[in-house]
Amino acid sequence: MSTDPQEYVRPRGRGIYLLPNLLTTGCLFSGFYAVVAAIDKHFAYAGMAVFAAMIFDTLDGRIARLTRTESTFGKEYDSLADMVSFGVAPAIVAYQWGVVRIAEYGHHWGRFGWLACFFYAVAAALRLARFNARAATADKRYFEGLPSPSAAAIVAAFVWFVSDWHEPGLTGLIAAFVVTASAGALMVSRFGYPSFKQFDLDRRIRFVYMLLVPLIFVLIAIEPSTMLLAVFGTYALSAPLLWVGRRLRRAVRGAPPAAGA
Repeated sequence: MSTDPQEYVRPRGRGIYLLPNLLTTGCLFSGFYAVVAAIDKHFAYAGMAVFAAMIFDTLDGRIARLTRTESTFGKEYDSLADMVSFGVAPAIVAYQWGVVRIAEYGHHWGRFGWLACFFYAVAAALRLARFNARAATADKRYFEGLPSPSAAAIVAAFVWFVSDWHEPGLTGLIAAFVVTASAGALMVSRFGYPSFKQFDLDRRIRFVYMLLVPLIFVLIAIEPSTMLLAVFGTYALSAPLLWVGRRLRRAVRGAPPAAGA
């Protein structure tokens, strides 16, 4: 056996280098399929496709880090795929589902609908550009603004959930576009969201948490659109609610004592 410190090391197979980019292509395909399904009025399938894109997007980065095959090309490709799957696709899904219906209530309602969808797409582009520009210096524990996959999940789950109604009415249509615009606004906000990237799989946790995880998956399997909307909606609202709570606590601490106290 050779003891040479510069002993030849066999390079990894080409397939390892291709794997992360193949997963990114799966993310891109899922976003493209969501658009096609929305055009064909299959909104449940469109919602499923957006969540499939989220799975591919989660896997490609983790596989690249595990196999040490991260590259500048892969990062740029991933960002472009994210823009399609989590920026353009949810906006078109919401547009295809609601603009035609809401336009029946008046021209101005129709304009409100497509402007909300366009705002979401612009917000997603700005969110991704900001993330790429600050990736080197950002705190890995937190995201600045709602991550675009989570925003896409909210829009897709809401449309998927509401599409089960035979006729949502003006109230349901307005709610869909308000949710779409709000998801866009949270993406470009300064709120901090936990990234869970530093989660330690070797850390001990309580037994009740081990029961909670399969319970969530069971509930999602039983009623996917409702549970996915609840999970990602809770995540999206957590940062604004925590911010409001901190402001209220500061206001209470800084308030002058009541008269006669």
